[in-house]
Amino acid sequence: MKYFYLLLITVFIFNCSPKETPSPAPLLPVPAANQLAWHQMELNAFVHFTTNTFTGKEWGYGDESPAIFNPTQYNADQWVQIFKNAGFKGVILTCKHHDGFCLWPSKYTEHSVKNSPWQQGQGDVVRDVMRACKKYELKFGVYLSPWDRNHADYGSTAYIDYYRNQLNELFTTYGPVFEMWFDGANGGDGYYGGKREKRSIQGSTYYDWPTTLNQVRELEPEILFFSDAGPGVRWVGNERGVAGETNWNTISPDTLYAGKAGIENLLNTGAENGTHWIPAEVDVSIRKGWFYHAEEDTLVKTPEQLFDIYLTSVGRGSTLLLNIPPDKRGLVHTLDSSSLMGFRALLDSAFKTNIVSGKPVQVSSFRGKDEKYGASNLVDNDAETYWATDDAVTTGSIEIDLGETKPLNFILLQEYIPLGQRIKAFTVEVRNNNTWQQIAEGTTIGYKRILKLNGVNSDAIRIIITDSKASPVISNIAVY
Repeated sequence: MKYFYLLLITVFIFNCSPKETPSPAPLLPVPAANQLAWHQMELNAFVHFTTNTFTGKEWGYGDESPAIFNPTQYNADQWVQIFKNAGFKGVILTCKHHDGFCLWPSKYTEHSVKNSPWQQGQGDVVRDVMRACKKYELKFGVYLSPWDRNHADYGSTAYIDYYRNQLNELFTTYGPVFEMWFDGANGGDGYYGGKREKRSIQGSTYYDWPTTLNQVRELEPEILFFSDAGPGVRWVGNERGVAGETNWNTISPDTLYAGKAGIENLLNTGAENGTHWIPAEVDVSIRKGWFYHAEEDTLVKTPEQLFDIYLTSVGRGSTLLLNIPPDKRGLVHTLDSSSLMGFRALLDSAFKTNIVSGKPVQVSSFRGKDEKYGASNLVDNDAETYWATDDAVTTGSIEIDLGETKPLNFILLQEYIPLGQRIKAFTVEVRNNNTWQQIAEGTTIGYKRILKLNGVNSDAIRIIITDSKASPVISNIAVY
């Protein structure tokens, strides 16, 4: 009999024990592991360096002699160390631009560094940058232009074989490679092995991208592909450094391809109900052009301009890909380096002290009244914890008491994007003399959203989620 009573007591205790509240179901689509890692990188460097550096052109015609490529103080370590000091997490090297000149000694063409006087034809920029990235613990990426104004076969199927052979060469010789970059500059006039004519291709079909990308995936399974339509990362639709104030990480890529006209606005804002997670990458140059030109030394973006670009890229849920082109010596110019260090100093100063870390937080509700999803998760500096509401609740408020009146410059918000992007609209209010005043508003948040608060004085701040596709899931709030 005593065993019967023990059984009853066990069943009673089990039934009375609090049930664990299930986490919110993912709102599809959600980022893959390599996309999530890409979001967390935030800042990457782009490098354009080829015969254009020595001719003063932006787009080489394809007839440039390899003999002009001869940097006199070349030092890839110098580039990457500067990028590291500026806080960049990766480097994407332009291994071949539209002129077709290759920065590695490709066995598939004579139009490469192997026929230049630089290092007696024994040099290899791709190898050097890859090694420097390993040395300074940055990820390494490659850009291989699909358009080639030098190659005689461009426009025919033979060129596709050439392009794929070079990809195979890159991905089996150098690496690992975290991102492959290709764009929509496809076709036009060029040298084409001496033909000097205009060639047109059908951008949607010519390259047979699915086959090409599958070839690369077999060599580098975790690779991210950048192009207008992704499939890993999309173009932001401009080269000014500006993501959309509304910036969904999702689009439907079914009819998109690199170079398709008229899709810039879609790429800039994404699509609220897009079928695939393809976030926007913001590519912009520190100079007017993508390659170094001495006449642009007075046009290097200032630290303040770079900081503003950070706010309109990383601060709108994207990743910033900032181009820093080496000069004719083969070095990052002092002007560019100084601007980068100034930019780093501004970031470190602006986001040094999170004044709401560990502060008391009140929320309108939290999921299942389970502290696992409670308010303290918003200010615990743990990216894996989050505040969430019940499934039926798509609005809510968050109030943080600062304890004293302080000037507020920025607010930073982060959704827990492994469960998808949800929030559609929110406002920010501050309290003064027990009166709340709205000072900012926004639409999407995504991985990270930063808004200027312009030094307003306040002793408390309140965020109100006014619209969301599903229950809000926020992992972090910081105020500076």
